[in-house]
Amino acid sequence: MSDPKWVYGFDEVDEAQAAIGGDWDDVRGLLGGKGANLGDMTRLGIPVPPGFTITTRACLAYLNAGEQFPGDSWAQVEAALARVEAAAGKEFGDRKDPLLVSCRSGAKFSMPGMMDTVLNIGLNDQVAEGMIELTGDARFVYDSYRRLIQMFGSVVLGLDDEPFEEVLAAARKAEGVDNDGALSVAALLDVIEQFKALAPAFPSAPMEQLKLATEAVFKSWNGKRAIDYRNAAGIDHGLGTAVNIQTMVFGNMGEGSATGVAMSRNATTGENKIEGDFLFNAQGEDVVAGTRPTLHMEDMAEQMADLYGEFAAIADRLEKHYANMQDMEFTIERGKLWLLQTRDGKRTAQAAVRIAADMADDGLITKKDAVMRIHPDQVDFFLHPQFSTQSKASGAKLAEGLNVSPGAAVGVVAFTADLAEQWAKQEGRKVIMVRPETKPDDVHGMLAAEGILTSKGGRTSHAALVARQFGRPAVVGVAELEIDLQARTMTVGGATIAEGDWISIDGTSGDVYAGQLETVIPDISDPWLMKVLGWADELRTLGVWANADYPVDAERARRYGAEGIGLARTEHMFFETERLPIVQQMITTTDPAVRQEALDKLLPYQRGDFAGLFRAMDGLPVIIRLIDPPLHEFLPEHGALLRGIGDARVALAGSDDPAEQGELSAGIAADEAMLARVEALHEANPMLGTRGVRLGIMIPELTRMQVRAIFEAACEAAKDGVDVHPEVMIPLTSHVNELKRQRDVLEAEAKKVMEEQGIDIDYKFGTMIEIPRAALTADEVAEYAEFFSFGTNDLTQTTYGISRDDAESGFLMEYLQQGILEENPFASIDRNGVGKLMGIAVAGGRSTKPDLEIGICGEHGGDPKSIALCHELKLNYVSCSPFRVPIARLAAAQAAVRAGDA
Repeated sequence: MSDPKWVYGFDEVDEAQAAIGGDWDDVRGLLGGKGANLGDMTRLGIPVPPGFTITTRACLAYLNAGEQFPGDSWAQVEAALARVEAAAGKEFGDRKDPLLVSCRSGAKFSMPGMMDTVLNIGLNDQVAEGMIELTGDARFVYDSYRRLIQMFGSVVLGLDDEPFEEVLAAARKAEGVDNDGALSVAALLDVIEQFKALAPAFPSAPMEQLKLATEAVFKSWNGKRAIDYRNAAGIDHGLGTAVNIQTMVFGNMGEGSATGVAMSRNATTGENKIEGDFLFNAQGEDVVAGTRPTLHMEDMAEQMADLYGEFAAIADRLEKHYANMQDMEFTIERGKLWLLQTRDGKRTAQAAVRIAADMADDGLITKKDAVMRIHPDQVDFFLHPQFSTQSKASGAKLAEGLNVSPGAAVGVVAFTADLAEQWAKQEGRKVIMVRPETKPDDVHGMLAAEGILTSKGGRTSHAALVARQFGRPAVVGVAELEIDLQARTMTVGGATIAEGDWISIDGTSGDVYAGQLETVIPDISDPWLMKVLGWADELRTLGVWANADYPVDAERARRYGAEGIGLARTEHMFFETERLPIVQQMITTTDPAVRQEALDKLLPYQRGDFAGLFRAMDGLPVIIRLIDPPLHEFLPEHGALLRGIGDARVALAGSDDPAEQGELSAGIAADEAMLARVEALHEANPMLGTRGVRLGIMIPELTRMQVRAIFEAACEAAKDGVDVHPEVMIPLTSHVNELKRQRDVLEAEAKKVMEEQGIDIDYKFGTMIEIPRAALTADEVAEYAEFFSFGTNDLTQTTYGISRDDAESGFLMEYLQQGILEENPFASIDRNGVGKLMGIAVAGGRSTKPDLEIGICGEHGGDPKSIALCHELKLNYVSCSPFRVPIARLAAAQAAVRAGDA
């Protein structure tokens, strides 16, 4: 049996697609995104240097075989190289007319800078001499040669890059020049010899260079930075990377040569305008590494107008072809434009939304496509904190750089990625990672940091790309920022800031401030986001409600698009300062008259709370959950009471003042009475004790007061013209008789209030499904409920038999790290456990009442994966935090589209 085809030329993309019998996504899986697009551009007739792709299958086979090339794969590489030689009319390793190639990674999903690239492969002393004779340009040849040795040493041999940079810095200083492109031939020859000494294992044989570089790219798939990136981006670790071997074209061949990276649209704002960086007389790594100040594409339009026009036309063609913003790498070699790659460009959340909306408006994609292109996390970014106008006006501005990734970030300065990760993850500190420029090895620190600040780099630098990808505010290219990595300080704007000092960066404006600026939560006003969310509302079938306890929260939720209140927690209202003493009096007394007196005092507070919610949600349903937590939560902590009594007794024993003695004695008596009540109410497992419906049955006057407050508020608002729809939720039902007993008592109170007020209110009574037994007997429970609301936090706790508070600070995190659990069940609903119980409850409840209203009000209500499950189960709505409402609107629409329901 012959070996599979491990290698495809750029001109064989049709053959690759036919071989796998799949769609374009499968081609990307085989050839990687870069290889597939290079083949596609070749097919479109766009100028692409000839080359070939070693497939992802070859990578996986190599890694699985203990880092050995599988079968005849290397022979296929040599054959493909021969075809490139024939097309180019040059020979790899030939002294007279040599072919040089690049070796680049290219996984299915773009991972900018995470894996390895080596340029100018095929150069050695003899080939360099031949190229000088051929081109007459010794400076260009030696510049290319020193780059090969440096990249090979760093990428393939695993050497530290800093010593190489120190050699270059010394050479620049000796010649009094600012950049490597200005070094003389003599200086470059000296640099090459020093580089060889730093990398004694650098091979002179071109084929050995190519083989080792290919292996390095394969191995980089399992490198720490690539794994960290895939973990953060949710990319499958089993995909592997392809390797692209491509004929070198040179942007460092002197006058008329350049290299650059550009986006077909602005990656920060989404504006339909080419944005990017380029350099004359340079190679691509110079642009993205941030080691040289770059020029803007506007400069290219002025200084190379014809070539810019050609590039702009290609960019427009590629954007229309892929129906997406493109990130393109190009080289101009002596007046000839070449495209080295294109891929869907990384972009900020704002840019992603605007581009999707604009492309849908222009007919390039559909509205449904636009909704599906936005990730829910990108909507979340619109609600991230921003600096207030007042805080910026009063802040100590240090400098201004390029605003490459928007948002406000406040944190302490960390100058290394390792320290940033340590401070953030182990010590819980907010960190701003500050570097001269970032490299792929820094990605773990960037992901841990609140924001990123660099003194070098442009809009397409590594720091900018990664920050945009993961929504980290970033300011780059702050030229006046002087960083002393040895002293662990940075100097800017006349101020010296040490590692650990606080700074604030504004990725929206590019401003950098000393100290901690105040942030504010913005209201959503972005017109493109409003447009896309409007399209999402047209597609979704799942309602989106909000959890809100106060009118201000309800008003925000409504502005964000909430269609009702799915959970108003009445116990939160009891903790307010003026109410807590009354609540404690109600709990601690054993005298029914005193308890009723306390409840009478609480009634107007509760009535006012509910009236505010009804007015804020005029015309929309409001679900109010009756008191749920055990009563001990409203009382002082047992240990604190004991310590207070002990301290008071010591003070009493040492006091000679009769007045003070009397005051201390009275205090001790009151605290002892409170202690006795706390001990009487003590339960070994209070979260499974006297709470929810059980509390209402034990103290019916408490929940009667709450229902009276609800209906008095509803009647009051209705008389003022407010369209009210109260829904009373009885929590923690486990047996139908509990719900029947409470409903009888509470509905009687509701009817009594309406009779007193002379008005009828549209209302519902229902229950929270948060105990497995309630889910399993939902057909019975539904007889006494007009609605169910899943309390998935408690339902998860009772299904797993674990305490969330204890588990998340203990064994649960270990379970996730060891892979015992794939996901935190408190973050996304456990489909196979909790999800099945929900399905049973839905089926059971609707078998009794086909029109039963069913929703979810736990924290899962704002989680996109959980929202997808709720759509599948045909719930009526999800309810979440007001700040998650826009995310839930988008996620609900995406769930409908993926299920084929929109």
